[in-house]
Amino acid sequence: MTTVKQTAPSPATEAPVEAPVEAPAVLAEISGMLRTMLDEYGLDDIEITMETRFTEDLELESIDLVTLAGSLEAGYGRQVNFAEFVADLELEEIIDLTVGQLVEYVVRCVRAAGER
Repeated sequence: MTTVKQTAPSPATEAPVEAPVEAPAVLAEISGMLRTMLDEYGLDDIEITMETRFTEDLELESIDLVTLAGSLEAGYGRQVNFAEFVADLELEEIIDLTVGQLVEYVVRCVRAAGER
């Protein structure tokens, strides 16, 4: 299993902060972000997997995705740009977007940032 270093800028110094990142760890972090959001709706018992769909399974609305985008930036820095990710998708693809697709995108972004 390959370990990649995450290089999110530190808010105070803008210097990279190194931490290993792998798909299971990213899934756990994104699941935590989603559980925090879902807890506000009283939906904290939903299982979140790579196949979980944001719209159909979690019933998230666009404002929830904006909140998630903010959480992703807070956790990974500007290297993970959710708006940029969905900008290349068609409406149907956004509606069918899975947690796994987002996890894969985050891992790709972190790896690309680590190679710079």
